[in-house]
Amino acid sequence: MTENNRLGPKIRMLRESKKMSVEELAEASRLRAELIEQLEAGALVPSLTPLLAISRALGVRLGTFVDDQPQAGPVVSRSSELGKDKDKVVRFSGKSAEGKSSVLDYYPLASDKQDRHMEPYIIDMHPQKENHELSAHEGEEFIYVMAGEVELFYGTEKFRISQGDSIYYDSVVPHDLHVYGDKDAKILAVIYTPL
Repeated sequence: MTENNRLGPKIRMLRESKKMSVEELAEASRLRAELIEQLEAGALVPSLTPLLAISRALGVRLGTFVDDQPQAGPVVSRSSELGKDKDKVVRFSGKSAEGKSSVLDYYPLASDKQDRHMEPYIIDMHPQKENHELSAHEGEEFIYVMAGEVELFYGTEKFRISQGDSIYYDSVVPHDLHVYGDKDAKILAVIYTPL
């Protein structure tokens, strides 16, 4: 598997539980069957764009791919534990559908909480050398910059957000959030995506 892509087996498990073939999932998500096969095999680091399409086609929340042992009560995430369990780190290749390396390392903060409506993450962001491709999806996003600087392309506007700053936006507007400059950034992201 590429860069510990732990999402592939979950995609396959969810697809099979819905009794869908790879071709049916490809049609429902408007993705190539070959891409889905590569993701399921762990040959690629997924980007958010196809993963959102797959989650919608399967009728599950995006966070379902990182869920572990669901709990009904409060879920506490300890800073001392963040990143220690490498199996919980989810790596994304940005917007590129066929990335081989990670530009976003997601640390889920509530993967054990069942029936949640928000997806909170700490995200380590690395500079990317690709074009900034805008994408849109239903929902809302809240971003708080913990370290470094990020830039948000939002429709026709650009926002530079520095350490200690935050931004809240509707994600139905085409957008791209990326590192500003050539240094890593760390953010707290809370994402709401309705089914």
